[in-house]
Amino acid sequence: MMDAFRSHCRQSYAGEFELLFGVSSLDDPAAAAVKALQAEFPERAIRLVECPQRLGANGKVSTLAQMVADARHDFLLINDSDITVSLHYLERVMCCFAPAARGASKARLPVGLVTALYRGRAHGSVLRGGLPSRLEALGIATDFQAGVLLSKTIEGGLRYGLGSTLAVRREALEKAGGLLPLVDHLADDYELGERVAKAGYRVELSAEVVETSVPAYGWRGFFDHQLRWLRTVRDARPGGYAGLIFTHGLCWAVANVLASGLSPVSLWLMGLSFFLRLAQAMTVGAAVLGDREVLPNLWLLPLRDAMAMGLWVAGFAGDTVVWRGERFALKDGKLQRAS
Repeated sequence: MMDAFRSHCRQSYAGEFELLFGVSSLDDPAAAAVKALQAEFPERAIRLVECPQRLGANGKVSTLAQMVADARHDFLLINDSDITVSLHYLERVMCCFAPAARGASKARLPVGLVTALYRGRAHGSVLRGGLPSRLEALGIATDFQAGVLLSKTIEGGLRYGLGSTLAVRREALEKAGGLLPLVDHLADDYELGERVAKAGYRVELSAEVVETSVPAYGWRGFFDHQLRWLRTVRDARPGGYAGLIFTHGLCWAVANVLASGLSPVSLWLMGLSFFLRLAQAMTVGAAVLGDREVLPNLWLLPLRDAMAMGLWVAGFAGDTVVWRGERFALKDGKLQRAS
């Protein structure tokens, strides 16, 4: 966590910026980390904001909604505590708001929100309990982020945000209704981007790629996290979720081999599917995201894809999710405590 915090303090950025950290109580252990950060970077404007109210089921958005009034600038950049960024991160994100970045056409909508792709940093080795963490990081690089890029291409741009970076123009945030209506939403990043787009602004994808820390999960934590992701996507984009059936090409190719009795054509199709999957994983994961863990973990890709297929099916089987140790029912994007 401290390394992620430090990366935000070490920005090479010509303009003014401040760092706000929200905690529910000043007795929170995170408060001590922020105070240590203030001592380490006295030249930075770092403030600790106490946010004692629980405004809804989503504790993160509840905290953010209380912090907005304390922010001094016209642009707000929202990040989770486990996001690590590069030295030029802020500069590259903010340049997306500049008029020059929007091209020559005056007819184009102004940029209201900027988001960013991300890669996962796994913890633990395969032989020492780190397999779930590595499978999740591999899925982020070779599946989830590839889906984001595909949806951007098909839809002609993004209409949602990613929690890895939510840089929003304050004016756009206000026209979108602010953060308060999102306090019961699970996919607050998706909702914020969609509402900003509906308010008449453009959602831009920054060229910057950030890094998220993937915990050293046990298998139970891994499956709970994966199902939460999948059911969130199903709830937000049901058509897109159903369309994921076409992305499990390698699994369908293996099923075809078994169903056809190892026919030569089915074996050829499986080989083609396998090499296309490898090419896609290396192109998005290694080339686009710069994820150095993708190539050493490629041998795990068939296992990861087989599990992803099963989890995708399981995503249809219920509406409950486990989030931060609590069980919720998910309906119309909103969290309700499960009985």
